[in-house]
Amino acid sequence: MDTLIHLSDLALIDLIRAGNDLAFKEIFKRYNRTLFAHAYNKLRDQEEAKDVVQDIFLKLWNYSQQADFAPLNLASYLHTAVRNRVFDTLSKSKHANDYLNSLQTFLDEGSERTDDRVRTHQLQEHIDRAILSLPSRMRLVFEMSRKEHLSHKEIAQQLNISDQTVTDQIKKALKILRSKLGILVYLLFIFSK
Repeated sequence: MDTLIHLSDLALIDLIRAGNDLAFKEIFKRYNRTLFAHAYNKLRDQEEAKDVVQDIFLKLWNYSQQADFAPLNLASYLHTAVRNRVFDTLSKSKHANDYLNSLQTFLDEGSERTDDRVRTHQLQEHIDRAILSLPSRMRLVFEMSRKEHLSHKEIAQQLNISDQTVTDQIKKALKILRSKLGILVYLLFIFSK
């Protein structure tokens, strides 16, 4: 094995091609630490850096078995391979993180939308019950104003009552609803007009 230390990288590749496992171990010893340091410097994760280097050496083993594989500068070839694999790893990691973040955002927003819908539905049920509890004539005037969006004058004409009666009925309805539902719902009614 000591004789392999003095051989060039190309001579070692020729020996690997001939089936010499010791030649491959020599290349591994020459470049493993520097390739790991290069990968770790970019990835900041020991296991990922080890995986990158291991993958590069596996590919080197496979490529060295091909007759046309003869890099002019093995060190440059290996460092370039590590750099490219690191970029691929970072890109996949970024895409995975982007996907997970978008999935989490979707789940969070979906949950918020569902909560909003449930709260809105519950609030609407409370409002509807409160409106149903109004005296029938007052409820009719109120619903014509708020649900059918008729003016006070249009309501008065349809019901054969005065504009002032319509205004009074709506004021009384809002006062009752405010006491039953609280100030926030009351404000919703006022601004819904």
